Amino acid sequence: MTENYFQNKTVCVTGAGRGIGQSLTLKLAKLGAKVIAVSKTNEHLKELIAQDNSITPVCVDLADWNATKEAIKPHLPIQLLVNNAAVAILDSFLDVKPEDFDTLFNVNVRSIICISQEIARDLIERKLPGSIVNLSSQASAAALKDHSVYCSTKAAVDGLTRVMALELGPHQIRVNTVQPTVVLTDMGRIGWSDEKKAAGMLSKIPLNRFAEVEDVVDPIIFLLSDKSQMINGVALPIDGGFLAT
Repeated sequence: MTENYFQNKTVCVTGAGRGIGQSLTLKLAKLGAKVIAVSKTNEHLKELIAQDNSITPVCVDLADWNATKEAIKPHLPIQLLVNNAAVAILDSFLDVKPEDFDTLFNVNVRSIICISQEIARDLIERKLPGSIVNLSSQASAAALKDHSVYCSTKAAVDGLTRVMALELGPHQIRVNTVQPTVVLTDMGRIGWSDEKKAAGMLSKIPLNRFAEVEDVVDPIIFLLSDKSQMINGVALPIDGGFLAT
């Protein structure tokens, strides 16, 4: 990667308060980027700023379309965007509730459209290039028990990414997605602490391990960087070979 690529670049990371988003935000700041960290939980943002006070916090609920647009406007232009924020509400297909469907699609899909529209319109007006990375999941391409709505949202993210790449590409704005397997964030470690449950998933991963946070952070940084200038509209599995089996 070009050593100084992120110097003087403004990057926005959603879902920055925890897990992948937090680690990604801190690493981008260390690479010299001006980072806009978006989270709906102010306490998480305070903890983030305590680790690196160069980061700019934005506290907003991404499920609120108008509030999100207003919150991001003062920070434009933003050349690099990572749509990482997501929620998971798990239930069997027969027990899916309409309010859970709305919550998952509002955060996991609609918020990507909302914030990406605001940032892309501004870049087009200024004639600036950009790169957007959307966080999908192996769940976009493989059925997981009790994940019917979550899987649906991630499949929607992949489809949305391809159309964004098609329409924004002529403006030199690249759009790609990554598809991680289970990631050992704090929440991931708790969710997959049951050895029997973990063994079932690990048996389907040729590398026989789950992803560490850095396994996801580094490919995202690559897709944001000048080392991936001809990569557009790609869904990159980060799954140890899960989707190859």
